[in-house]
Amino acid sequence: MCCRLVGNCQVGQFRLNKMGGGGGGEGSKGDKSSLNVLSQARMILWMTRGMTTLLLWICVVQLLTVGEIWGPRLLKTWPSCYTSKQSESIHSSSSTFLESKVYLPPKRYYKNNGYLMVSCNGGLNQMRGAICDMVAVARYLNVTLIVPELDKSSFWADPSDFEDIFDVDHFIRSLRDEVRILKELPPNIKRRVELGRIRSLAPISWSDISYYHNQILPLIQRFKVVHLNRTDARLANNGLPLEIQKLRCRVNFSGLKFTPQIEELGKKVVNILRKKGPFLVLHLRYEMDMLAFSGCTQGCNNEEVEELTRMRYAYTWWKEKEINSDFKRKEGLCPMTPEETALVLRALSIDRNIQIYIAAGEIYGGERRMAGLAAEFPNLVRKETLLDPLELGFFQNHSSQMAALDYLVSLESDIFVPTYDGNMARVVEGHRRYLGFKKTIRLDRKVLIDLIDRYSEGSLNWEEFSNTVKEVHADRMGRPARRVMISDRPKEEEYFYANPYECLDS
Repeated sequence: MCCRLVGNCQVGQFRLNKMGGGGGGEGSKGDKSSLNVLSQARMILWMTRGMTTLLLWICVVQLLTVGEIWGPRLLKTWPSCYTSKQSESIHSSSSTFLESKVYLPPKRYYKNNGYLMVSCNGGLNQMRGAICDMVAVARYLNVTLIVPELDKSSFWADPSDFEDIFDVDHFIRSLRDEVRILKELPPNIKRRVELGRIRSLAPISWSDISYYHNQILPLIQRFKVVHLNRTDARLANNGLPLEIQKLRCRVNFSGLKFTPQIEELGKKVVNILRKKGPFLVLHLRYEMDMLAFSGCTQGCNNEEVEELTRMRYAYTWWKEKEINSDFKRKEGLCPMTPEETALVLRALSIDRNIQIYIAAGEIYGGERRMAGLAAEFPNLVRKETLLDPLELGFFQNHSSQMAALDYLVSLESDIFVPTYDGNMARVVEGHRRYLGFKKTIRLDRKVLIDLIDRYSEGSLNWEEFSNTVKEVHADRMGRPARRVMISDRPKEEEYFYANPYECLDS
């Protein structure tokens, strides 16, 4: 078409020149006629160019659309000038983008009954359980949950916010098909809080879901926003609807992911350990705060006993002050000492050359108390010995972030052995069950203390001691089992997060 138009223009120009050779009136008429032809030709040419440009843009848009779908696949087969690392980075970001588009759950739309603010208390894993509980409560009450506030005033004084430990965007997005979660209150509701038009309270411990429906929901509907200022163990272990139990699991195992920085450093520690073979994680809960709180002073000298006692009285919210250490130990209510732990691991025939990762803070008494354990198991390691100080620098003075690293390593270990059934021990045990009933040795401290004392006194020889320890723990290795329930003493029954059997494939 363009060629034909250009040809017409040339013919027109030729005719114009030819007619220009004549004279008079006939020449003037010829000029006008030639100019009309030329103008029409130029107009057709510009219209053709415009249509061609429009068609080209349509093609580009169509190609870009197809590229979004097929681009990542084509990149895998086409040669590239990127390095392998650059290519992997591109594929990773592309797949992440597509994954978020495909797998992001649809939002759940519901009539919002108000807003729920929660302040968690305690250490990392105590707060973890509380967060799971409060998501379930918010879902059941059809309210909007504000991202939980973490404890900054406890013994550990960790200034970390939720987003410093957990991936907050993943938390919000991954649960949006169950409950609406916001990072902060809407401006109009925030003004109500600033004016003091809010109800703040601590819910009753071990409550069933009807308590929240009958007592808390009316308060939310009245005040528009309610603040629960203590959230540890505020939801019952048992007797809840199955969908509530499953939601608690979903939050714990899927909704709560640590930040990418914590996840990457945790993977690095695991990779370092794996290169040298299997490893055991020992959650040696023999830190100063634990001993002061529990009043357990086995193996401590007089100065240490006095120091621990002073600390216990300094914290007014620790209710128990006068404690008989010997009695508590014989009842199995004390964390095992490093020396007792060494004996038990030997009795269980743990390979003395296995790597033992100490998942704990600073051990009270330091090297003096760790000497016996180190003599029996020389391959003791900690995150501080495996990582460069610069890598851990950001986590210093952030005990919850350090605990998150230990949590990740504990999940991946070949064997997990906690020396006290605190929150980390129980939550990690349940998570390892979820991951395929990975080996977790739950020490029966009451029986063990009796056996250790008898062995130390000489009434049991080593073979008798070792065989009995193995027999006692044959069914305490994290295998499938129903949760132990004590309906009138919920504090003493098995913790939901230690054995969430409703969510496990057994």
